Amino acid sequence: MHLSDRFLELAQQQLKFLAADADLARLALYITERDQHETPTLTLVAQWPHDKSLPPAISDDPSLRSAAPERRWYPLRYDQNLLGVLRAEQHALPSREAHEAPRLQACADTLACILGLELDRQRLHDQLDQQRNQLNLVVHQLRNPLTALRTYAQLLLRRLGPDDQHRSLVESLMQEQAQLNLYLQSLDRLGQTDPRLGADNATPLLLPPVPTDAPDLTIAELLSPLIQRASATATLQSRPWNGPSQWPEWTQTPRAAPDAVVAEIVANLLENAFRYSPPGCELGLTLLDHDICIWDAGPAIPAEEREHIFAKGERGSSSTDRPGSGLGLALARQLADNLGGSLTLQTAPKTLHASLPAVGNAFVLRLPRSSQATTQLQ
Repeated sequence: MHLSDRFLELAQQQLKFLAADADLARLALYITERDQHETPTLTLVAQWPHDKSLPPAISDDPSLRSAAPERRWYPLRYDQNLLGVLRAEQHALPSREAHEAPRLQACADTLACILGLELDRQRLHDQLDQQRNQLNLVVHQLRNPLTALRTYAQLLLRRLGPDDQHRSLVESLMQEQAQLNLYLQSLDRLGQTDPRLGADNATPLLLPPVPTDAPDLTIAELLSPLIQRASATATLQSRPWNGPSQWPEWTQTPRAAPDAVVAEIVANLLENAFRYSPPGCELGLTLLDHDICIWDAGPAIPAEEREHIFAKGERGSSSTDRPGSGLGLALARQLADNLGGSLTLQTAPKTLHASLPAVGNAFVLRLPRSSQATTQLQ
């Protein structure tokens, strides 16, 4: 068993502190290990005095297995498992044993807890390594089919004339394939970097389907790729879709690249609407002054769940039998708050605009006015 230097140093300090306040000749810490035949053995990992010669292995010294007035063994138990033992040898008369025994056992319990946490850390680290290896393998295997999809789309595009009505569908397919490549590259980086979280890891990784290097996007340029995707999904699902009837002229301020954040929020809200609204239910995206509204005409979310669904990993009662992680709305609200805006739910959409249904679910993304240069309609 490989133990970290941090654990070994801490164990040595524990033995030193204990020996300083007790009349002890020797302290030795053993951990339980198993060989290939599952036979448990005890391996010495720390002792006091530190510079004293190593005691013989327990398996090589039968006398250590028998009782002796100057020697006591204190078990290290963690989660009902015997992780090792603390061996203590005393100079003093046996009359002092009753005074020292509770302190020695308390030290053994502390060492057991430290060792248990060390083993948990080691097990989680091994699991993380396995998951990272699996992630790298999946990323590698995805590259070929994604490349093939783009090749087939390019060949199909060559067969279509410049005025063919299906040309935009193939071009959209190629845009989505390029977006998948971006996610694949990000997954590849996740598999190669240090998984420990730091300050820079607190910001979610955002890869919205908009040109990330395009300055001052209008709202039409920002949302059009998402609306095209939503329209195609609605057609495939045979449900009514309502896109914006008018586009306001809207440019983003350069600070913190809010375009990517806004696009990510809208993408999550649209996915949520398609995933959880009933089949055939009408839905759409409407622009309201300084708000972006994604709505559906399905049954209203119950009052007691309207805040609950914004919690990470939580979903409404009507969605428990459908696939999903319960992260979309939580992420969308977090991003809206970080942007200085808000994300709310309105179950009477018609109160927001006369064109919206009387009953349904409208998720309203309110953006800070400083993020909009103008709101004049084109």
